[in-house]
Amino acid sequence: MKKLAQREEQIMQILWELDAAFVKEIVEKFPDPKPHYNSVSTMVRILETKGYIGHKEFGKSHQYFPLVSKDDYQSQAVDELAKNYFNNSFSDMMAYFAKEEKISEDEVKDILKMIKNKK
Repeated sequence: MKKLAQREEQIMQILWELDAAFVKEIVEKFPDPKPHYNSVSTMVRILETKGYIGHKEFGKSHQYFPLVSKDDYQSQAVDELAKNYFNNSFSDMMAYFAKEEKISEDEVKDILKMIKNKK
């Protein structure tokens, strides 16, 4: 699975939220200024070609739906982040978040509880 461009990720976020949508509905979910309908339609077809989404036909209209789950994409993106920026070390990544005050001590404790409960 390849990392998506920013606009592609925005479209996927919308599809994950809606489960299925026509291009018009995807455009409506974008913040202002909204992208042009034809631009979104092109990006949707690219995402379909890449295997990220599929569609159902309703006459001449297509309703699109995700083929890749948000969890699967998120997992791949986090793995890629760790590989590219933290020497493939999740502990280094966590230390970075702590150092930059992006995570609190209570959040670290909650994460440790989750780890302990998995055993």
